[in-house]
Amino acid sequence: MKLIAVLVGALVLGFGGFLTFLSITEYRPEPIEQAVVFGAAPRLIEDGVPLTIVSWNIGYGSLDASMDFFMDGGKTVRPATDANVKTNMKGIRDFIGHIGADLVLLQEVDIHSHRSYYMDEAAFLAETWNGMTAFAPNFQTAFVPIPLPKPIGQVKSGLFTMSLFTAKETLRMSLPSPFKWPVRLANLKRCLLTERLPVSNSDKELILVNLHLEAYSSAEGRNAQMQVLLDFLKAEYAKGNYCIAGGDFNQNFPGIDESVFPLKDTRHFTPGFLSQNMLPEGWRFVTDTEIPSSRLLNEPYSGDREATQLYVIDGFVLSPNVEVLSVQTADQEFRYSDHNPVILKAVLRGKK
Repeated sequence: MKLIAVLVGALVLGFGGFLTFLSITEYRPEPIEQAVVFGAAPRLIEDGVPLTIVSWNIGYGSLDASMDFFMDGGKTVRPATDANVKTNMKGIRDFIGHIGADLVLLQEVDIHSHRSYYMDEAAFLAETWNGMTAFAPNFQTAFVPIPLPKPIGQVKSGLFTMSLFTAKETLRMSLPSPFKWPVRLANLKRCLLTERLPVSNSDKELILVNLHLEAYSSAEGRNAQMQVLLDFLKAEYAKGNYCIAGGDFNQNFPGIDESVFPLKDTRHFTPGFLSQNMLPEGWRFVTDTEIPSSRLLNEPYSGDREATQLYVIDGFVLSPNVEVLSVQTADQEFRYSDHNPVILKAVLRGKK
């Protein structure tokens, strides 16, 4: 009995010490902070000149077609070796270079994480980018203790924007978190990565927002974050600015055919639903409603779409003064990530 008491006491003390450690090291960002910016881009955006914008959740370079993920009903967190991460990141970088994008909005970009073998993915992507880059952390913790026996471990990850244009201001804006202590200690601290891009021969600006909204929480969590996003965008549009927000909304976009993308598995991740009614008149949600932008990671991707839970949860919100020329999801069969990239071609047309 004494031995059992000693063991139980040691476990309690150990767990208490672990929570204390996480509390002391918890990432506590300010409501608004300067983002980390590298490089320079001397060009200015021009009204009437088409822009190519890519949004892509790259799954921290690890969640390729061969992977599953424990939060989605799978078992793993990362590939068996770093070879997958290197291959995936090279494929992602090559794709971005091939598209010839002006603006790239990436989510789940690791810079020092156990789950991606501590590869600085932002630095790797920036090596071949002839412009400026900006990083805003949204997942920064000394240790995530799940799943056992191979936990996520240390994470430093976030939003990463690549731009060929001059930015007047680049900020990290915190979003409300649905998680309380102690769950929040090793959880994401969601944010918006905003860039204020001057428009040539104008006093107006393009407000560019990179985002990754809540995934594994109640609808209230996502709705609260959406409200912050929309309030910010509407305030900027009221000033006469152009607004483009893109990323992983973790919510199905309006206009998708539910017979093509039915919700077959709601045991783990279940996306919310975006509605056009959320937006003021003239605003729109924009994505490719024909090609899936994401898959459930309950098992490796077999290529059989009938047997795979698919979603359309990645895309853009545009203000009325931004005209859509085209939008297309690049169907990569989830080769490098559990998300496919969404490519928007748009043009600034002046306030309508």
